[in-house]
Parts: sequence; structure tokens; C-alpha cells
Amino acid sequence: MVRSAPITRRRPRFEYPDDFDPMWTPARPEFACAANAVSLMMPTIEPYFVRTVTGFVPELEPALARSTEDYVAQERAHHGAHHRFNRLLTARYPRLGPVERLLGRSYGALERLASPRFNLAVVAVSETMAYSAARWAADHRRELFDGADPAAAALYWWHLAEEVEHKASAHEVHRAIEADRRWWRLRLVAAMAVSLALVMVFVALGTATMVAAERRLHHPLAWSRLLRWSVTFAFELLANLALSLRAGHHPDDLTDPLWYEVWLRQLDGDPDAEPDGDRDTGLDGWLAAPDQPAAAS
Repeated sequence: MVRSAPITRRRPRFEYPDDFDPMWTPARPEFACAANAVSLMMPTIEPYFVRTVTGFVPELEPALARSTEDYVAQERAHHGAHHRFNRLLTARYPRLGPVERLLGRSYGALERLASPRFNLAVVAVSETMAYSAARWAADHRRELFDGADPAAAALYWWHLAEEVEHKASAHEVHRAIEADRRWWRLRLVAAMAVSLALVMVFVALGTATMVAAERRLHHPLAWSRLLRWSVTFAFELLANLALSLRAGHHPDDLTDPLWYEVWLRQLDGDPDAEPDGDRDTGLDGWLAAPDQPAAAS
């Protein structure tokens, strides 16, 4: 049974100037470092999500299978957009290359060595983590994104908004496949440990690499900001992970930030969508392909 709203397939194109600065949040460059470290992971983990979930589509009932295919289409679009963005990062920071290669080997080993069901649990946990990041970013958007480069900000807002839109997709597949299995929670807890460890290690490596390249490694303000953001995000994340372990939990029971809905409506060309008054959505500052919104079938 599919409880979530329909998922829209979009393929926006982001244009970056020739002199694009990867420190795209000049007031808080540490945030750009951390966000870029997350972006660095996307071309590895998004295809991993796609392969894992796609392997279970033949076992799903038709409505859920169709919804899952739309979710997969969004993940593929994320992969492509971040791959293009990451080329700008690695050109500026060559030492990110070894981090990328280690990341690929780590997730490759996980995919090979773990069972398909465990990999599916990792995907479900990872989507809870992504949804938590979206909620946290919306709550802190004025601090984090004011003065940010419009194209880079739009890349992240689009990705985070779609994480909210498809927040239940991997959960529904996971519950459908794990139905009537007494130990699904144990598998999910183990997947949480693995997912958290991988994300923490590689976000820390990527962030530290860029902070060092920007000569802010010994800057107290940089680390105080990163620590504060990490602590506030941990409260959001751990609460949502705990909720996901409840037998009757469904992501649709959580309250989504309205700002993302407005942002996506503007992206999709809805003339009635208006910003919430807190700050503009920033859609005027970047270029998108004419075919960006494609309605889900």
C-alpha cells in the first residue's frame, strides 16, 4: 500500500560561472565545506540506492512499483547534477580525489558483502538521514544560505526538497520486503550503525580536506560553527531514526517544512506559489532546462 503523495520527475540544469567559487557561502565557508563533502558522496551512494531498490521492484505490488520507479528517477537526476558539481570541487581541491576513491571502494564492498535485504535497510536508513538533513536545513536556512551563490544554493534546495517529497519511498519498499519478519528492527539498527559510520567518516574527511585547503584548519570559529551545526543536526537525526524503529511508523506521519513545497511549486512553474515571507526562494538566480518538470506517470 502506497501512502505517500505522487512523486514528480524533474531534471533541472544548473549553470555555474567560469569563476565559480566552491566556497559558495562566503559568510560561512565552513558550511560550504560540509555541504560539498555531502555532495562528493552523491555520485557513489545515489547509484547504490538505485541498484539496491531496483532489484526489489519485481517483488512489489504494482502501485508501489510505479511509485518506486519515480523515486529512482529522482535519485538518478540527483546523481547527475552532483556529478557535474563535483567536477568543480575536485578541480579546486585535488586531494578530494583519494577521498572519492575510498568512498567508492567502501560502498562497493558494502554492496558486495552484505545481503540485498541489508543493503535495502541501509537505503531506508539513509533516506531517513536525508529527510532529517532537509528538515534541519530548512530550520537554519537564513543562517546557512543568506548570501550564498544562487546556483549552488538551488542545487541543494532542489535536492533537499525532493528528499522531502520522496521521504517515504525507501521506507515503503523496505517494509513491503521485510513484512512478517520478526527481526526487521535488528537489521534496521545494524544498518543505522553502518550508515552513520560511513556518512560521518566521509563527510568529516571531505570537510577537513576543504577546510585545510582554505587554510581554516586552525581557525577556532570554523570548528565552533561545525560543532554547533553537528550537535543541532544530531538532535533532529537521532529523533527521526528512533521514530523509524517503531512498528507502526510511517514517514508521512511527520510534519514537512512547508517551505520546500512552495519551492518545488515555484520550480514547477506554479504562478500561485509564493515565498513564505521569511526569505526568497532564490529561483531567479539560476538557469534551468526548459524540460525540467516532467509529471510522474
